Formats: sequence, C-alpha cells, structure tokens
Amino acid sequence: MKVRRASPEEATILWDIRNQAIRHGCQTAYAPEVIAAWTPDRMPASFPAMIRENPFLVIDGPDGQPVATGSLDLAAGSIEAIFTLPGFTGQGLAGEIIETIKAEAQRRGYRRLTLSSTPNADSFYLQHGFELLGESVYPSKLAGSGLRCMDMAIDLSAPSD
Repeated sequence: MKVRRASPEEATILWDIRNQAIRHGCQTAYAPEVIAAWTPDRMPASFPAMIRENPFLVIDGPDGQPVATGSLDLAAGSIEAIFTLPGFTGQGLAGEIIETIKAEAQRRGYRRLTLSSTPNADSFYLQHGFELLGESVYPSKLAGSGLRCMDMAIDLSAPSD
C-alpha cells in the first residue's frame, strides 16, 4: 500500500476514519461521554480546508478507499490526524505515514516537529523517534472538555544530498 496526498473531496471519508479510530483506540484514555462529544458525525466546516492547505496523507486499502491518515500542519510545524481504521491497525500503515510526514517536513526545511498524542498512542510515537516533553491538557471545543495529552517532539536530521 502506498502513501498518497488526500484531496478535500475525501473529507467526509477522512473524518469518519478519525472518528472510528478515536472511538476504538481511546476507550481507555477518555470517558465515553467525552469520546462521543469529541467525535461528532457532522464534520466541522474547516476540515476540508485543513486537507487542502497542508500535506494531508492517506493510505488506501484493498478497495481503493483510505484506511489511514496523517498530516503535517505547516503553520504549527506539528503532526496531526494520524488515524487508522480499527480493522487495519497493526499493519504498519500509521508508521509509513509518519515517516513520510517526517521526510516531507525535512524537505520543507523543518528541523523539529511537535505533536500532542493521546495517552494510548504515545508508545507508537516513541517507537518512531519522538521524545516525551511532558503532559498537558488540550482544551477541545468539540469534546467540550480538556483532553489529557502527551506533548512530544522530534529533531529532524538535515536531509542528505
């Protein structure tokens, strides 16, 4: 399976991947009512613009539909939206996306990337070279609550010529 750039026309599918991944993966990290509020079926109007304005990547499954996502927030220099459909976890797809994002960031001249991980996913990012900076609470408008997060970063080496 190959990493490719997503299109804004896929926003509804990508929002659904996000919601399914959070609902499945974050059950031990957040209360059910927080997850329900954080994953509304109705996609925010700003989501397609995020896809259009940033390198938003996907991997398609056997049926040609996206099954894993991730993006580089160009303004913040951060990794966002790393999500995999529950039926496709453990296959290395999120790892492929994160490595592609790191390479894209290097190509664009970034020397450091940050991210805020859910508590259940921090070990994944540690395996991909990120270091834990500390714990914080992200004030989520969607969830209507503060979400416990692990702040992480990685220093990128200079691209090789």
